[in-house]
Amino acid sequence: MLVIRTLLFAPGNNARRVEKALNSNADAAIIDLEDSVPNAEKEATRPLVRQALSQGRRNLAYVRVNGLTTPWAFGDLKAVVCPQLDGIVLAKAESGEAVRLVDWLVGALEREAGMTRGRIDLIPLVETARGLANAEEIAAACPRVKHLAFGAGDYTTDLGINLSKEGTEIFYARSRLAAVSCAAGIDPPIDTVFLDIRDTEALTADACMARRLGFQGKLVIHPDQVAPVNEAFTPGTEEVAQAQEIVNAFEQAEAQGVGAIQVGGRLVDYPIARHARRILALAEVAAKVAGGGPGHD
Repeated sequence: MLVIRTLLFAPGNNARRVEKALNSNADAAIIDLEDSVPNAEKEATRPLVRQALSQGRRNLAYVRVNGLTTPWAFGDLKAVVCPQLDGIVLAKAESGEAVRLVDWLVGALEREAGMTRGRIDLIPLVETARGLANAEEIAAACPRVKHLAFGAGDYTTDLGINLSKEGTEIFYARSRLAAVSCAAGIDPPIDTVFLDIRDTEALTADACMARRLGFQGKLVIHPDQVAPVNEAFTPGTEEVAQAQEIVNAFEQAEAQGVGAIQVGGRLVDYPIARHARRILALAEVAAKVAGGGPGHD
């Protein structure tokens, strides 16, 4: 099981911020080659990113590459695919065909580097109306895709609308990505960034909303956002205790041939029991992550 509650962005051309992200308490760092790097510096930033990947780190290391419609996508992939890379974030993913092309390119580069094909994760970043419309085919494009991510900034710009702190404008997009991820049999998606780095209360509320909608984690843009987002996506003590009570009671009932019971006045059947087991599994893996090291189990 792979737990990704927080993915912290760092501009690839800023070595200090990259090092800080790679050694932060975020579950993963995203070294950026896209929006945070000026066009004139993109090619020169690639070897800096490759060098950063070779250094020690605490968490998973992803690289956001430029979209396939740009002149930099192939060069980005060729520069960063290596044994030290955990995953690629594909900017502005808009079709299953585009994702499969990246999958093929990464596979060829893996073979060239002597790596097992498919080891590098691929997160398509859905951030346009076209990408959202094609979300089903993107989610099911290839086995390398285990989770989608949502980019609300570009999405709302594409639609010509303003994004509020309440997030009313992106409720449909969030719900759709959670639903298509479930239908495709992949992990829950990763939510968009929250731009106001000073408003921790609003950030927490936004992260809790995303979790209720079915997201597993959130993209973050500042180290101060890591702790509140990690907490929002980690089951609390009371939630874990309730889940354990449900699982214990249901297992006893199931052993007696009963498939529906009441626990604390609430109906519990197979779907509720499965959800409770999922909460326990998430809490267990999150506890391992808190102990240090990447979120692999």
